[in-house]
Amino acid sequence: MIIQRVVLNSRPGKNGVPVAENFRLEQSTIADTVQTGQVRVKTLYLSVDPYMRCRMNEDTGSDYLRPWQLSEVADGGGVGVVEESKYENLAKGDFVTSFTWPWQTLAILDGSSLQKLVPQLVNGRLSYFLGAAGITGLTALLGIREKGHVAAGANQTMVVSGAAGACGSLAGQIGRLEGCSRVVGIAGTDEKCSILAQEMGFDAAINYKKGDVAKQLRELCPGGVDVYFDNVGGDISDTVISQMNQNSHIILCGQISQYNKDVPYPPPLPPDIEKIQKERNITRERFLVLNYMDKHEASVLQLCQWIQEGKLKVRETMVEGLANIGAAFQSMMSGGNIGKQIVSVSK
Repeated sequence: MIIQRVVLNSRPGKNGVPVAENFRLEQSTIADTVQTGQVRVKTLYLSVDPYMRCRMNEDTGSDYLRPWQLSEVADGGGVGVVEESKYENLAKGDFVTSFTWPWQTLAILDGSSLQKLVPQLVNGRLSYFLGAAGITGLTALLGIREKGHVAAGANQTMVVSGAAGACGSLAGQIGRLEGCSRVVGIAGTDEKCSILAQEMGFDAAINYKKGDVAKQLRELCPGGVDVYFDNVGGDISDTVISQMNQNSHIILCGQISQYNKDVPYPPPLPPDIEKIQKERNITRERFLVLNYMDKHEASVLQLCQWIQEGKLKVRETMVEGLANIGAAFQSMMSGGNIGKQIVSVSK
């Protein structure tokens, strides 16, 4: 059976910026028959995420991330539909997802590696299971609950960097739902800032490419910062940390500004910022959503409930066609998208 797939064509290098040409679309084949315990699935949606930049290196820098191999099919979060099943718990027509879905049009997978989906939970928007009702939403919700120490009625101010991205746009909304009294986002264009304030319920948003970020933060967060959802690292994070309060908390979600640099994760803070962190007893602990598997099911149901109630607004940047996944990856890494980056493979 002939399929299309996307393989890693070349590595950008530890300090290089990824480009579309790092990936290659090619024809391949899969078996015509499905063995016991397996299913054949048609790929509907694939997720493109910043953490994948680490998988482009021979050494991902992480013990839980496997590097992509040259000329081998890439993989990540995916959603598809079962076309044929010889696995007792799945039937033809079932919608399924996996965190290790191959970037190809059709695949034969072990049925036990797949999770059955209930489309009604997300009002039929299956791609949401890769974002707001998937690992992205879980990262935002569990990060806030486990590392943010948000308490309703405590008059806390949250700042979110990378706020127009997949995780950041959810984190700000969830921070509000969990009890923060003020939420301020940091993004890279006026359009993104407008969406955050007008659609996503942020109190305000700062375009870090315009004006003095430190000054704007002081104006928008006059009582200081109690919770910082950090998606970017680097100079922006240093600026936020310098305005954080005593006994405040950093949710260390991502460091996208550092992913094209050969530095450890999490990257060390500059000495003056590290001094502030220690003197003010600011927590900055590595956060990994996979460490909270026992809370995933209940958390996904909470996310789905908020989506159904209209309390959690979802933005996606949808790209059509498997052939364009490399370009989608390049765009995401350059900060060009709003919300979750999704590639629609089949309809």
